[in-house]
Amino acid sequence: MRQFDEHTITEAVIERLAKTQNARLRTVMSALVRHLHDFVREVQLTEAEWRTAIDFLTRVGQKSDDKRQEFILLSDTLGVSILVDAINHRQPKGVTETTVLGPFYVENPPEQPLGADISGGLQGEKLFIEGKVHSPSGKPVAGAAVDVWHSDNEGYYDVQRNDLSGPALRARFRTDQNGRFWFWTIMPRSYPVPHDGPVGEMLRVTERHPFRPAHVHFRIEAPEFETLVTHVFVAEDPYLESDAVFAVKESLIAEFPQMPPGVAPDGTEMKQPWRSLSYRFGLKPIVEAAEHVSC
Repeated sequence: MRQFDEHTITEAVIERLAKTQNARLRTVMSALVRHLHDFVREVQLTEAEWRTAIDFLTRVGQKSDDKRQEFILLSDTLGVSILVDAINHRQPKGVTETTVLGPFYVENPPEQPLGADISGGLQGEKLFIEGKVHSPSGKPVAGAAVDVWHSDNEGYYDVQRNDLSGPALRARFRTDQNGRFWFWTIMPRSYPVPHDGPVGEMLRVTERHPFRPAHVHFRIEAPEFETLVTHVFVAEDPYLESDAVFAVKESLIAEFPQMPPGVAPDGTEMKQPWRSLSYRFGLKPIVEAAEHVSC
C-alpha cells in the first residue's frame, strides 16, 4: 500500500493507465490527468471550490437534452471548440479558414434553385449573396453543395421560432459550371447564445456578454475536397471583437455594402436599397489532408 500525497498522486494515477490497450486513449487520458492535477496544484483548489465545480458540471449535464447541448455551449464559450477546429483544419494558402458549425445547423436543408429567395417571407433588409467555390489554385468547383443558414432580423434562427410553417433563411444550393452560386435573403443580426442555464451563469460572474456578431453560415461539400464549415461576418457588427464563442477570424469578415435602387447582378429590379455580399470560398483537396496527417 502506497501513501499518496500531492507530489506522488499524479504519477500513481498515470501508472494505473499503463495497461490501456488503446494507445491513443492512453495518451489522452494520461495527459488529461497530468494537466488536471497540475491545475489543482497551481490554483491550490479548495474543497469548497471543487464541490462548486462538480455542482456546476452536474447542472450543465442536466440542462442538456435532445434540443440543447449545454456542454457544447460550455466548450464554445471557453474557446475549446474553436481550438479543436483550428488544430484539425490548418489551411494552406488559397483555402478559406474554418470556424465552428454552431448548434443551429440542420442536415439536408431544402435544395433551392440558384437565385431563389430563402427569406420565407420574414421581414428585413434585402440581401443578395453571391459566392464562388474554387480549389486552392483558383479552379472553379462545379456541382458543390452549398448549405447556408443564418439568423433573422430579430436574432433568431428558424428552428427557434414556433410561428413558421417551414424552413426559412436556410437552404442548399449547387454551384454552376463556373463554381458560382447566388441567392436572395435578408440581413442577419447579432444574437445571444442561450444564457438561461449554468453557462449563462458562468458568463455573468466572469462579466462577459453572451452575444455573437451577425454572420451567415456556409457548409460546402464537394467530391475530392474536405467539407468546409465557416461563417462570413458582417464587418460593421459591434460584437466582432468580443464574440462569445471566439469564432471570428480576420479573413472571414466582409463588407455587406448598401446598394442603391436599380438592377441587381442577377437581373432583379430593386425598387428599394438593398445589401450585397460577394465572397470566394477555397476548398482543401482531400489528398492534402492525407499528406498533412502522414507527416
